[in-house]
Amino acid sequence: MATTLSNVTPAGPDRAESGLPAAFPLLDALLALALPALAGQQGMGLGVKQQEDGRYLLASPALAALLGRAGAGLSGRSDADLFDPSTAALLRAADHTALAQASALLSEHRFELAGERREFQVLRLASPAGTGPRLICSLWQDMAPQRQRDAQLRVALDQLEQQQHANDMLRRELADQALRDQASGLFSRAHFDDQMRRELDLSAREHREFALVQMSLDPFGDKLRALGTRGHDRVCEAMGRLLRGNTRAMDASCRIDDNQFAVLLSGVGLATAHSRMEGLRRQCATQIVMLDGVELNFTVSMGVASFPHTAHSHDELTTACTAALAEARRRGGNTVALASIRFDAA
Repeated sequence: MATTLSNVTPAGPDRAESGLPAAFPLLDALLALALPALAGQQGMGLGVKQQEDGRYLLASPALAALLGRAGAGLSGRSDADLFDPSTAALLRAADHTALAQASALLSEHRFELAGERREFQVLRLASPAGTGPRLICSLWQDMAPQRQRDAQLRVALDQLEQQQHANDMLRRELADQALRDQASGLFSRAHFDDQMRRELDLSAREHREFALVQMSLDPFGDKLRALGTRGHDRVCEAMGRLLRGNTRAMDASCRIDDNQFAVLLSGVGLATAHSRMEGLRRQCATQIVMLDGVELNFTVSMGVASFPHTAHSHDELTTACTAALAEARRRGGNTVALASIRFDAA
């Protein structure tokens, strides 16, 4: 409930018993200034002290409740009677600061009260000097509800930020899934072609080399053929794991169609690409794939071409790599074949 003049009463039984004269123009003028600031505020307490000894002349019930004196009241008491010496000294210093300036003083105080850590915001307004006894009017507000609301807001904002991060991650995952083959987890052909065009542009500008590898699953044995699509998907899954494990973040690998794959090796020449793919070929040949308790084996044929040693353009590179793959399959599979190196006329 908002504090109004009707529920702001002297701290004692009445103004006469508290030592105040029936007509106290300075106090009435100070209250006239302070009370409008209380309109519409919740849980604020009003107190008026005399400057000479710091004792309360008037206090609202809300202030007495805030300071733990709801029953005893604050009449005739000073901060030294209500608080420990260090807290009383700080409050007294704030009163003197308010007396020294013409405008209102807003300050925050944190202290122990009845064994509990409390935090208050206090607005002080002193009566003008030279108009009689100096008085200090103070408006006290308990900051605990505000701090609680601030903490709840921070928690809510943190939750929103976490949810936004999760949504961003989900969007990226969905976008990434749209670019990948579901069985192997490798990039799609369209994304791979974009990667290769970028690599061609970069290599042409910086005069660097890279390698393109095409590979094909060799014809399956009887056990794999008997398992049909399930067996084929399990092999593609294993092939995807092997390719991801044998390529770097700067490389790119994709599934071209049901049985063919491709790898782009950035910054790698023909000899290095051949060595790396030979290692991958051996891993494939010794890889055991389990399905329904049955051990499945597979092998791959590979063709390797490089830019600019075996080709100078996208089409030339693809043609050279396809020819090398055909040569590997002609040799009976489970082989890595290299494209022919170009020797341009001087």
